[in-house]
Amino acid sequence: MSGFVEKPEPIQVQGLVHLHTGKVRELYQNDAGDLVMVASDRMSAYDWVLPTEIPDKGRILTQLSLWWFDQLADLVPNHVISTDVPAGAPADWAGRTLVCKSLKMIPVEAVARGYLTGSGLTEYNESRTVCGLALPEGLVDGSELPAPIFTPATKAAVGEHDENVSYEEVARQVGPDTAAQLRQATLAVYSRGRDIARDRGIILADTKFEFGFDGETLIIADEVLTPDSSRFWPADQWEPGRAQPSYDKQFVRDWLTSPASGWDRKSEQPPPPLPQEVVDATRAKYVEAYERLTGTSWS
Repeated sequence: MSGFVEKPEPIQVQGLVHLHTGKVRELYQNDAGDLVMVASDRMSAYDWVLPTEIPDKGRILTQLSLWWFDQLADLVPNHVISTDVPAGAPADWAGRTLVCKSLKMIPVEAVARGYLTGSGLTEYNESRTVCGLALPEGLVDGSELPAPIFTPATKAAVGEHDENVSYEEVARQVGPDTAAQLRQATLAVYSRGRDIARDRGIILADTKFEFGFDGETLIIADEVLTPDSSRFWPADQWEPGRAQPSYDKQFVRDWLTSPASGWDRKSEQPPPPLPQEVVDATRAKYVEAYERLTGTSWS
């Protein structure tokens, strides 16, 4: 069992229809048929949405996504129409709201990997492949791959795991032309992000994107190249053969799996609230990632 420890009641706003409560976002539709995405400060880990929020997290990730959309605009269009807060919405929505095009979404997590870790490492250790792609012998946790690879996954419901699938399976599900477009766009965006991050002393190990169609045009949607959708590592601490320090929720994961939390990940019991020091350290990591990538101060 997993999911929300305490599922929130969505805020009702006149003129907006609430469509969905995701792990970290609320999704609405306005009278024009556009989607209104509101990024909360919720934190998820180990398929649970935790009872403790990370202050400013939703704003940081929204503003970082907007910055990345500008860096990627010549590669692929994005879904953002405006950042205007709908009339009647809470003031707290400022900075965390995106009004977006309603797209025909592709039901695939478009994952790119430039380094070996996570579920890719697990598969590699078993078969020397990732999503059916053969890789050289001798790679370890954190190894840079000979070239970035497209390793798609199926989208899972809240509380369930995404499942890695082969390119051939994606082509079977969405058609060979869409699969080819998806792979090309994913690797192009990853490569641009990797190079920009590298110039700022950060390794982009892997990341996932969501794409949809606006008519015949492929559009990148949701968030992009954030610490929630990507693994960012400090380049000066990169050392293959071990788990890498990262700009993400690692403080949360480490505490949850430590004796201090008193939580058994294998049980069906929900995880406990986070202590303040874990909240503060996690927020600081998100702020640091934003500031290093964008070159601007978070305020």
